[in-house]
Amino acid sequence: MPKATSKAQQQAAGAALSAKQGDLDKSDLQGASIEMFESMAEDELEEMASTPHDELPETAAEG
Repeated sequence: MPKATSKAQQQAAGAALSAKQGDLDKSDLQGASIEMFESMAEDELEEMASTPHDELPETAAEG
């Protein structure tokens, strides 16, 4: 299962997961969360969104 490599990626996965679960409209998604919504299964998104973020950089470029 995928793990988030940044806080931004974790947040995008969380938004995509919310849309998959029907809590957020797909038209509200932006950027990477759209791609994640279309290409990842709900369990993959849940795993990525639940990655502990204490030591993750804000964006992947910072890591």
